Amino acid sequence: MNINKTVYKTILKKAFVVPFQIKFWDGEVVKYGEGQSEFTFIFNTPLAVSEIQKNPSMALGEAYMKNDIDLDGDLQKVIEYLYNNRKSLLHGPAKGKFLKNNNIIKSKDNVHHHYDIGNDFYELWLDDSMTYSCGYFQSPDDNLNNAQKSKNAYILKKLNLKKGQTLLDIGCGWGELILTAAKDYEVKCTGITLSKEQFLKVSERIRAEKLDDLVEIELLDYRELKNKSFDRVVSVGMVEHVGKDCLSEYFCTVNRLLNEEGVSLLHCITGFSGTAIDSWIDKYIFPGGYLPTVKELISYMANEKFHLIDAESLRAHYVKTLEHWANNFEKALPKIISTRDETFARMWRLYLNGCAASFNCGNIDVHQLLFTKGINNELPLTRDYLYQTN
Repeated sequence: MNINKTVYKTILKKAFVVPFQIKFWDGEVVKYGEGQSEFTFIFNTPLAVSEIQKNPSMALGEAYMKNDIDLDGDLQKVIEYLYNNRKSLLHGPAKGKFLKNNNIIKSKDNVHHHYDIGNDFYELWLDDSMTYSCGYFQSPDDNLNNAQKSKNAYILKKLNLKKGQTLLDIGCGWGELILTAAKDYEVKCTGITLSKEQFLKVSERIRAEKLDDLVEIELLDYRELKNKSFDRVVSVGMVEHVGKDCLSEYFCTVNRLLNEEGVSLLHCITGFSGTAIDSWIDKYIFPGGYLPTVKELISYMANEKFHLIDAESLRAHYVKTLEHWANNFEKALPKIISTRDETFARMWRLYLNGCAASFNCGNIDVHQLLFTKGINNELPLTRDYLYQTN
């Protein structure tokens, strides 16, 4: 066992450039660096060194879930220290896989895995509207509820909606965007989702707000939508589930669904390398996911002869969004553990803090891409209209 401890010490000493401590299962504490320790890395039980070396993200992720390892310190900051140190164990090639043949059946299974774990769970830590995507913060002190309202308003302004138009939301979540569009712009909205939990919640909201004449929700894959076309198509946080091999099919389908001179907005997390998704996230959080590069997305738009109008990064906004979610999650932790279990809670804590760290370090980004089918000369000349209050 002493040999294992020596290897752990060597691996972690290289991983961090800030002062820190390691506490082992037998009570031994080792300190590295000068000054006060930023955190303590705790081994509650020995880990297989071979597994750490083979796939550090999977090995450490699973160990944290099972409480075989723990941290006394800020989890997000510790993960950022790993990302920012080029010599750390998280800077090797991604240990993931590309999902082949992400067909309709497989897509439904993947969505069910993540989104159908219960609306009651998401209600505990999302904002009041249950908007599960990057907010838009008007100031550093803005709260999450306002940021999500601002994000939806911002997207709808970019779409340049007019009364009486039709809007399709691909992957509509819990429905806040289409409900807001119907109320504020009087457009006819269709939302589609593969999540049964989301479908039931949106249906309930449509009835409660008496918007049956303007809003409809369908439980289907975007590829199953036939014999309809729309003036506007929006998708927020859905294309990450499409898969690398199906990106072309996504844009081809949008082309089919969008009217001539129509406007579409794609809001999605983007990567930089076009590599596979992290293996731990693929296994436990988002099976079948893939983060496309901006280059890929624009290339597929060009293949469909779409006209790119605007591209904007909201990376800093997603950092703040995730920090709010993680904070809300911690406040709800006792209830989450009581209704799920501790392993589930630690998995989600690691996911939320890890994502915040990854965005803050610039490993991933989030973009809004606005494009048109054919030429649309009715869009405003400048972006000033986006910042005007109604």
